[in-house]
Amino acid sequence: MQNLVIAATDSTPDVDFNFADRLFSLRGESWPENAAAFYRPLLDALESWTPDGQGQLTVNIALRYFNSSSTKMLFSLFDLFNQLAQDGQTVELNWFYDAEDDVSEEFGQELALDFTELQVQLQAEMPS
Repeated sequence: MQNLVIAATDSTPDVDFNFADRLFSLRGESWPENAAAFYRPLLDALESWTPDGQGQLTVNIALRYFNSSSTKMLFSLFDLFNQLAQDGQTVELNWFYDAEDDVSEEFGQELALDFTELQVQLQAEMPS
């Protein structure tokens, strides 16, 4: 499977889906004019990927800001990772948030409740 790499813009995050290394990252801000159009290639790539064997997948999410339409698409993305976990993959979701941003921290806590198959780790800092 070919990796999916999309450079960040002012309104979209940096995307680095490395299927061979089982490492999936979103970093930056997410408030595209059309969130469904931006996230559809990510969802399609993940839906069409069949992991080779079982092992750990690492998902790193470091979004400084995301709007409500992005939230809906992020939930679709996390649902796909949750399905992979239900199919026997170990999926660690690292949710990076600004320690002063209660809303982002609460969103990460909600992820742990909503996607019970994921190993959600809350990280109170933004990686560089």
